[in-house]
Amino acid sequence: MNEKIILGIDPGTTIMGFGLIKVKNKQMEFLQLNELQLKKYDDHYLKLKLIFERTIELIDTYHPDEIAIEAPFFGKNVQSMLKLGRAQGVAMAAGLSRQIPITEYLPKKIKMAITGNGSASKEQVAKMLQNLLKLKTLPKNLDSTDGLAAAVCHFYNSGRTEIGKSYTGWAAFVKQNPKKVKK
Repeated sequence: MNEKIILGIDPGTTIMGFGLIKVKNKQMEFLQLNELQLKKYDDHYLKLKLIFERTIELIDTYHPDEIAIEAPFFGKNVQSMLKLGRAQGVAMAAGLSRQIPITEYLPKKIKMAITGNGSASKEQVAKMLQNLLKLKTLPKNLDSTDGLAAAVCHFYNSGRTEIGKSYTGWAAFVKQNPKKVKK
């Protein structure tokens, strides 16, 4: 296949950032970046529903061939980690429900792929993406560039083995995570 579309997602319960690139003849082309604002909603379950619906909408609009998603990193606050994991889970479920392969990347791996520095700031990642993809302007919030960074990281890692956790569907996820899924 000479052409594919990659959807990158930076999951969050305050802001979900996402970006899309098209890969044609091993060249990246910017399609879109945006974010889903969830600050105004108090109900955590409503936020999860909106994340799921927006991800499905993106899939149905752009028909990505693959999804790259930023994996939650361990923070000090267990509650926010749990919420972030749920946000990631519903975005993954949306992709899995449409049979789209999903790969998770740790934030450090994404930063390393984009800037060469695993400790790069959001601003450094955004500036590098701006140069790589010839973006005229950068968004105010950098969650969308984080989503775009996940897609670009996936492009750079395509064809390599052991690139991250990858799932081709719900059955593959269950098979690879037997302890995480209760029967």
